[in-house]
Amino acid sequence: MSSTKAFVDHYLPALLGQAWYLVSTQFHEVVEQHGLSVLEWRVLSTLASNGPMTISVLAEKAVSKQPTVTRLLLRLEAQGHVERATSRDDRRYTLVRVTRNGRRLVAGLIAMAQEHERTILEPLGQQKIDTLKDILQEIISRHRPS
Repeated sequence: MSSTKAFVDHYLPALLGQAWYLVSTQFHEVVEQHGLSVLEWRVLSTLASNGPMTISVLAEKAVSKQPTVTRLLLRLEAQGHVERATSRDDRRYTLVRVTRNGRRLVAGLIAMAQEHERTILEPLGQQKIDTLKDILQEIISRHRPS
């Protein structure tokens, strides 16, 4: 680390936070223009992309606390965007899945998000893009709660 640079200029959490903020803020405006909160977008797009999952896994992937996601799911279920059911494999778990209505709600936004990502990453070149994503996925995997 260079002594001429401030600590946060090289501190991983600060760099990740700044990058996240700069990259996501633009797209969050698009999400809100389509009538969704950022958390609604994260939850619905996660379910649309990954299929049914437990509330705890959904909260982790949506970067939110489980009680917050649980309250949101009650609203989304009342609006017909998600359904909850007991897991067939283990009746202690509730699985959440997106409905056709919910999938339709985020389908266009998912395509816009992919284009937004492409615009941001394309100047880096495919090798750097792959390396960046591989490293981030490894960090997430190593630090994910058990």
